[in-house]
Amino acid sequence: MRSGRSPKGAARGFIIPIGGAENRVQNPVILRRFVKLCGGSRAHIAVIPTASSLDDTGDLYESVFRDLGADRVSILPFKTRRDCESDRYLKVLDRADGVFMTGGDQVRLAEMLSDTPAAEKLHSRNAHGMHVAGTSAGASAMSAAMIAGGKSGATPRAGMVDLAPGLGLISRFVIDQHFGQRDRLGRLLTAVASIRFGVGIGLDEDTAAFIGPDEMLEVVGSGGVTIIDGSNLRNSAADSVRHDDPVGLTGIRLHILVDGNMYHLGTHCLVGGTLSARSYVPSGSNATALI
Repeated sequence: MRSGRSPKGAARGFIIPIGGAENRVQNPVILRRFVKLCGGSRAHIAVIPTASSLDDTGDLYESVFRDLGADRVSILPFKTRRDCESDRYLKVLDRADGVFMTGGDQVRLAEMLSDTPAAEKLHSRNAHGMHVAGTSAGASAMSAAMIAGGKSGATPRAGMVDLAPGLGLISRFVIDQHFGQRDRLGRLLTAVASIRFGVGIGLDEDTAAFIGPDEMLEVVGSGGVTIIDGSNLRNSAADSVRHDDPVGLTGIRLHILVDGNMYHLGTHCLVGGTLSARSYVPSGSNATALI
């Protein structure tokens, strides 16, 4: 998970990608859990609405987090790269217990923040314990190799996914969101085959992965989290077929986890309990389901 080592004696904060469309009113289990993690009634949460094209997105989440009991909510409207150098905004990041990145366009978010003092501050504060959550586009942008777009479908195909540099808060896996609802299995498989550095995480809507400093992932929410383990990928024809042709994969392991399941990203194993979810072998591949 780590983009770099935590400073000696410091515990890295949680990374919390959310699949989008999280329940904010009736049963906001994900956002309530985030507020509690950040300190509950003492929490100071900074909202980054940069990915969104709507002017009221920051205000919406400010209201939600206040209703959930957060002591203070600050909006960081990074609209230009110069904003990402603002001492006023950087001081907010210095004081925040958690940062929340909204949905919208992950390319806009990554291009605005990458290689700026604000991005450096996100990295350093997370390394010292500040928690970082992001929903939809805010989740995808956490990766070093970010899914910027692609096509729907279950079968991986050449050229099915567009990759771009993300914020690099996490480096060993790539994230996709609105996963089951928008039929994105094929593009995440294609992404894992293309980058070959480890793991793909597909998040259904109203579902989050709470990833701790010990690389333990806990699923929270009403949907599923699909883990694609490409650490033993032995064969892929992704580089040798024509655009849009199906791609064969071997050595892929695929897991589907639900609320309460815990999975260790370092050992690629379910930790404790039993799975109530199904294991799935994607068509068009020789993948084997581990659990």
